[in-house]
Amino acid sequence: MNHEFPCGTRVLDFVATLRARREEQPYEFLTDAGSLDSWWLESGVRTSGRVTDDADLAAAIELREALYTVFWHRLNGASIPEGALAVVNARAQDPPVSPALTARGVVRDGDPTACLADLAREAIEIVGGEEGALLRECSRPECTTIYLDRSRGHRREWCSMQSCGNRAKAAAYRARVRSARILAT
Repeated sequence: MNHEFPCGTRVLDFVATLRARREEQPYEFLTDAGSLDSWWLESGVRTSGRVTDDADLAAAIELREALYTVFWHRLNGASIPEGALAVVNARAQDPPVSPALTARGVVRDGDPTACLADLAREAIEIVGGEEGALLRECSRPECTTIYLDRSRGHRREWCSMQSCGNRAKAAAYRARVRSARILAT
């Protein structure tokens, strides 16, 4: 797999294709049309459809950034900018991916526009519904990933235990060891 899916929902995993947003050099997972095609397939948004081109990639990045703005403002209790709302709502009006049941299982056929429509609709349901209250941002300072905290007690701190959680715990351990050495001398 070329992509990670730590957020608990496809649309938030899509938004997380740009990581470390506040860093000088954020990490971009969608570097070309082929990387977006692989994201569609790995995430299960679609299993078949027209190959993505550069215009589709530009549209996907525009939507991703609008989605980040919408989620970030909802998470922080701020008024969502009209421009971001307009992008998300316009995309949600496009025809969705078409699922079909076959002898091999479910096939989800759609072009990139349909994939973006599905993601926009999912975002609308989260932000406009009860799950909006579960939005969190990873507590690791370098990470800007937004996820749904569906944990018992709603105390999840990191987007992913495998990445940010392990790093944070390892850093805390190193700090304790360093502190113990200083106190021992």
